[in-house]
Amino acid sequence: MSLSSPRRAEVRMPPRARAVVFVLSGAIFLEGIDLSMMGVALPSIRADLGLSTPELQWVMSAFVLGYAGFVLLGGRAADLLGRRRMFLLWLTVFLVASGLGGMAGEGWMLIAARFVTGVAAAFMTPAGLSIITTMFEEGERRNKALLVYAGMAAAGFSLGMMVGGALAAMHWRWVFFAPVIAALLLLITAVRVLPAGPTEERRPRLRDLDLAGAVTLTGAMLILVLALVRVHEVPVAESLITFGAAALLGIVFVIIERRVAAPLIRFGILRSASVVRANLAAVLVLGGFNAYQFILVLYLQELRDWTPLQTGLALVVLGFDAVLAPTLTPRLVARFGNVRVIATGLALAALGYALFLPLDLDRSYLTMLPAMVIIAVSFALVYGPTTILATDGVAESEQGLAGGLVNTSFQFGAALGIAAASVIITAVAGGTHDPQQQLAGYRSALLVPPVAAALGVLIVGSALLRRRAQPPLTVPATQESAASTAPREPAS
Repeated sequence: MSLSSPRRAEVRMPPRARAVVFVLSGAIFLEGIDLSMMGVALPSIRADLGLSTPELQWVMSAFVLGYAGFVLLGGRAADLLGRRRMFLLWLTVFLVASGLGGMAGEGWMLIAARFVTGVAAAFMTPAGLSIITTMFEEGERRNKALLVYAGMAAAGFSLGMMVGGALAAMHWRWVFFAPVIAALLLLITAVRVLPAGPTEERRPRLRDLDLAGAVTLTGAMLILVLALVRVHEVPVAESLITFGAAALLGIVFVIIERRVAAPLIRFGILRSASVVRANLAAVLVLGGFNAYQFILVLYLQELRDWTPLQTGLALVVLGFDAVLAPTLTPRLVARFGNVRVIATGLALAALGYALFLPLDLDRSYLTMLPAMVIIAVSFALVYGPTTILATDGVAESEQGLAGGLVNTSFQFGAALGIAAASVIITAVAGGTHDPQQQLAGYRSALLVPPVAAALGVLIVGSALLRRRAQPPLTVPATQESAASTAPREPAS
């Protein structure tokens, strides 16, 4: 018998566990693709519903506001009210809201449906992530499940524009109806395979939730993201007032959390350097990636007159990470650890984004392709390990909170990146339709992604420098033999 057989048996998942990972990965893929595929459908939506540019922006930002404002409450609700219960309930809400968005005949109806869809994703996503982290103990099985899960999320973000372009070519309403079909299939499967945790065995008690904290935190995040999204549309004084209101609500939230018996967020979780580092990396990863996608779509459709289908097909290479994330990334994490893989991925991202800086009015697609491949590889290396790093070492009772924190960071980063790119484009190009002026705006905004990636390298890389600076531990002779035979976890 091969000595490696027990090792292979240890990491192999039972069929039911594979089914659970499949359902939860499908849901996070659906959430990612739902957000990103809206970009290429926006011109068709505007033409059909007669939306102005400010109104059109809310089709995207309403989802972000709903998600970012409620995701921490969603994580806590999963811990207290039941992970399976929350996942099934909010997947149903996601399905219904997507269908209503597809049937919307007025702009306000579509925007409201997008907001509710974002709220549903805010509850559904941390519930699904915490099911995985509580179903598998820390180690290779959990890492494998999380990397598949995060790989599907990354694939959703990167493939969304391609799929959105293909659906918008038929009709923009299919961008909403296609997720309804997928969500229904996932819901039917989830009812059968998802395990019930201890919380599901008792009657849920809403009083266990920190509702006062949830209201103030949600208000602070809604106002903050609103300020970021609209910062390039309103006067400076109004922006300062909005940011001040968000800060005030944030202070009230902190006061509430320090006084309630069961707070929405335990601030002690932020004492973990890996949790803080992972969440900062999450902000920068999605900030750079979403800013890049936003600028690229505007460049291709406004300056190059590409159709939504052509734009979607051009971006198909960004979906290459869907192949790498569940295959190559787990091996690299097992060999080098999460921190090294994340730092390498961020460095590749900075390189890929930098290759886009010399943009002109007739740049060929073939000259853009190498940079897009590098960006796809970098995303595969960063997204999954960042999710693992954000939940490693966190108690089982707070896995929902940890999942909510990292998803808040991802979503906040997306809003921050788009807002930063929009501000720069508006400042440089203004409202002109002159191609050269617009190009100058896009070139300037393209500095956002590589700067975000470079900052990420510094933040994540600081962990490696700290480890090298620490003196090696001296192991007593009586313990050396036992230490040499103990199982070793890969560095994270």
